[in-house]
Amino acid sequence: MEIVHLSFECYPVAKAGGLGDVVGALPKYQVKAGHYAKVIMPMHRTKFLYANDWDVDFKGRANLDNWWFDYTIIKERHNKLGFDLYLVEISGLLDRDNIYGYDDDTQRYVAFQIAVINWLDQWQHKPDIIHCHDYHTGLVPFMIKYCYQYNRLASIPTVFTIHNAQYQGWMGWDQGRFIPAWDTWKGGLLEWGGVINPLASAVKNAWRVNTVSWSYMEELRWNSNGLEALFEYERGKCSGVLNGIDADVWNPDTDKLIEYNYNAGTVDKIKQKNKEALCREFNLNPQKPLIIFIGRLVGEKAADLLPDAFASSLYGMQGYVNFLVLGSGEPQVEWQLKQLTETFPGSYAVVIGYNEALSHRMYAGADFLLMPSRVEPCGLNQMYSMQYGTVPMVRSTGGLIDTVTDMGDWQGWGIRFSQASVGDIVHAVSRAVGLYYDDKKNLARMRRHMMKIDNSWEKSVQQYLNIYQSLKF
Repeated sequence: MEIVHLSFECYPVAKAGGLGDVVGALPKYQVKAGHYAKVIMPMHRTKFLYANDWDVDFKGRANLDNWWFDYTIIKERHNKLGFDLYLVEISGLLDRDNIYGYDDDTQRYVAFQIAVINWLDQWQHKPDIIHCHDYHTGLVPFMIKYCYQYNRLASIPTVFTIHNAQYQGWMGWDQGRFIPAWDTWKGGLLEWGGVINPLASAVKNAWRVNTVSWSYMEELRWNSNGLEALFEYERGKCSGVLNGIDADVWNPDTDKLIEYNYNAGTVDKIKQKNKEALCREFNLNPQKPLIIFIGRLVGEKAADLLPDAFASSLYGMQGYVNFLVLGSGEPQVEWQLKQLTETFPGSYAVVIGYNEALSHRMYAGADFLLMPSRVEPCGLNQMYSMQYGTVPMVRSTGGLIDTVTDMGDWQGWGIRFSQASVGDIVHAVSRAVGLYYDDKKNLARMRRHMMKIDNSWEKSVQQYLNIYQSLKF
């Protein structure tokens, strides 16, 4: 089976969040399962672009309303990622340093999709599946069905994966002119809430739709930023497929980015060595429990609650706990988190930005990972932490429900709480601190247990293959 993945991110080429991790792993494991998977994404100006060799695969010309542009498809020469990787270059539009955040992002998204479909239309054969990821590629299912020039592609099944439904790519109807000539009787298949909504359009037009966990799929029927009625109506073609994690990248037994390698059999002794190295780096006490936060400092991650929650915990527990934060996002939250370093030296540290190597050292050295998310479609961080024997402390939402069992339940290995609030976070911290100081035996059991849980991609890949098979074979 030939599967074409369309995405704006793919680790390690360009990554802003979990979308990049998924698109960097899913096709690799589909290839391992005996299929032919490839990824098509924009040519962002990243280190990966300049560090690797490329061949020109195709050159074409297309238009965005009355603006004509040339595009080039280049292919990574040595198959370094385990699948064929193609980048789309549109000079002045896609060849930029950042993935998102430009005033003309809508034009960038639409031009990328047009270039990809134009190229696919030149192929002498048809792929078996076109798999689109998030709203940046959400117009593709509509365009290959109802844009006149792409009629040859209309029979190709499309699958659309929603990684986060909060972001939908809204476009005014005046921007509908960017879409190649289409059957105007089908305008309702682009529209939601009076505007063109690429995510809603993909839900309407894709042959199958999935989210990245079972619980998040259910949540969208009552909390999806205005699309609740749509998900209720289309529920028959929607399903949840839990993300996996790439064991080639996230494995403490082989991870070259951590100080000391270990596994479930050696975690009790070796993890402490990683913790000591991490604490030396940030002037923290390795004898105290270390709680980390890794992620975007934005509202959906409940990052705005962290400064008050950390301060309340450190005051209330008289300094018998350490916190370490790695992330970036809203300037006000960044400023508040940096201010805490002056108040709690020796118990608190923060790194603003993102550092892949540091994140690995943090998972290996921490005792607990905090994820108080308001919205978490799947969450990968909690699964990374489990691989490294770091107890996840999570709010009960989305994929966090599906992957973490509270330690109060039978053979539980995590700490769960109900509300995204300072009070619930502080209570979860107190449970973690109590576990660390008063129940070492249970903590050791939890670590060994969670490290043996299979969160690999193999199971998820088979579910995706089942979806594909149901559409065509």
